[in-house]
Amino acid sequence: MKFVAMAFLSLGVLCAGGLAQADDNAKWVAQCQKDNSDAKVSPDIVTKYCTCMNNKMSDSETRTITEWEKANPQSRKACEKEAGWL
Repeated sequence: MKFVAMAFLSLGVLCAGGLAQADDNAKWVAQCQKDNSDAKVSPDIVTKYCTCMNNKMSDSETRTITEWEKANPQSRKACEKEAGWL
């Protein structure tokens, strides 16, 4: 019985951590969208680009996507291509 209780507790902690991570990812992408609001491409392309960049970043990254992309031009170029920005 204790094993089952610990398993459910562990699962709950993992799910809560996953939800928190998803919320953080949404905040990073939203900030990136805001930073690129004046781009001369559709909002859908900006969203695809920001999501791609966010996915390339480490979960422990503290810089915004906009800050991170400046230090990672190859990732920026790859995400621009993937999103159809070019």
